[in-house]
Amino acid sequence: MITGANAGIGKETARQLALTKDTKKIYLACRNEERAVEAKKFLEESTGRSIFEILIMDVSNTVSVKKAIDQLHEPIDALIMNAGGTGGKNPEKLTKEGVTNITATNLLGHVVLLEELLSANKLKRVALFASSEAARGIKQTGMKQPNLRSSSIEEFKSVFDGTYFGNDFDPLQVYGMVKYGGTLWMSALARKYPKIRFISMSPGGTRGTQGFDDLPLLKRILFKYIGMSIFMPLMGLSHSLSKGAKRFVDGISNTSFESGKFYASKEGVLTGPVVDQAKIFPDLDNRSYQDNASAAIHSFLN
Repeated sequence: MITGANAGIGKETARQLALTKDTKKIYLACRNEERAVEAKKFLEESTGRSIFEILIMDVSNTVSVKKAIDQLHEPIDALIMNAGGTGGKNPEKLTKEGVTNITATNLLGHVVLLEELLSANKLKRVALFASSEAARGIKQTGMKQPNLRSSSIEEFKSVFDGTYFGNDFDPLQVYGMVKYGGTLWMSALARKYPKIRFISMSPGGTRGTQGFDDLPLLKRILFKYIGMSIFMPLMGLSHSLSKGAKRFVDGISNTSFESGKFYASKEGVLTGPVVDQAKIFPDLDNRSYQDNASAAIHSFLN
């Protein structure tokens, strides 16, 4: 199952997975049925396989997530939590659970999805969370490394409900902090469920993604169309859609990727081979931080 599978990395990941004989069925978890149908038609034509099934799901809406899980009548081998972005036109607005839209889209819905699948025994092998190098900071793009004062449950809660940022709510910076919290949550889950692999994987600086389409117009033009397409490739800060998707394919299929680890690009670039990010940012391996981030996000579901 791939969330956000109607476009960008999600759709390309589905295409690559369909080209392997081991893949028998792919659930396209999408919030827009019309776009999902278009994606399904494209994937069937481009791969020559009729193995795609649409599952309507809006990961920013926990009710929608639970309804989709109820419609899943057989277990899946792998879950790729790809849907995300900068939170729409109102990223700071709170959902009924009390988290910001950017937290709901990138994290809270996926927490509900993955843990409901686990409790229903509907996930057999591996879960992959689409993280980002922004979760450990990207100096070249001005995205700061998370530098929490205490990394307590309360402080993580303030990240997820937006109060941590005060009046300085920059969607790009908030995005990195939320991905950091999600990465820690995945590591905490790995210790709880040793028979399932939990991988956090960044697709790197991938061109052709939809995740930053909701940024203000000027930022979107500078970041997506000028930066990602012209300057960033020259500095090793962006690569093709197919290379970004291949990281996800490798993440679920290559068992050398260890459960509970976060894999992304080497420091200074957003392309090339992936490495364990705890060697760059040791806080990622702190079990107390992992447990606190997990407890904080779950506090919005109680």
